[in-house]
Amino acid sequence: MTTRFVFRLAALLIVVSFPMRAGSQQHPPDKSPAGAESNKRATTDTKKTDSKKSDSKDSSDPKDKKYDEKVFAGLELRGIGPALTSGRIADLAVDPRDPRTWFVAVASGGVWKTTNAGTTFTPVFDGEGSYSIGCVTIDPHNSLVVWVGSGENNSQRSVSMGDGVYKSVDGGKHWKNVGLGKSEHIGKIVVDPRDSNVVY
Repeated sequence: MTTRFVFRLAALLIVVSFPMRAGSQQHPPDKSPAGAESNKRATTDTKKTDSKKSDSKDSSDPKDKKYDEKVFAGLELRGIGPALTSGRIADLAVDPRDPRTWFVAVASGGVWKTTNAGTTFTPVFDGEGSYSIGCVTIDPHNSLVVWVGSGENNSQRSVSMGDGVYKSVDGGKHWKNVGLGKSEHIGKIVVDPRDSNVVY
């Protein structure tokens, strides 16, 4: 009696420890009239659920929709800078009377001007004898007078030399080479605050 009880208990523990697979838990369909009705209802409910899932897939989130050309019709492409890398920025001069106007000296790309605080830039030195620029300075007494020192003043593996000092008296529209043609590299130009005719 005791031995039988122990064997039965051991068998029960084994069954509990190893539950049946999901597939083996399926019961054969109930063939009684009430069971058939129940099976039919279950099948119909499953179809409805699948249909709802399908509908929700069709009416997907807006982020899943593909955007066509109408969505982007109001946008236009515009240039935001040079198409090629022009080099390092060597110097920057801001007009003391109009902080939206700057001149930018590029180590291997001439001089650029902006009148809208950097939203757009215009090259103003392309027709001159040097593309390598070391510095740019605006006369503190007259914003139309701009000085440029050509020749990047950095010691590194890729440095180009310039051909002297340039001066513009019309805000960068026209330039004149005013000397120091053999200087090669000019890193700083300072206008004497007491006398604009004295330049260091």
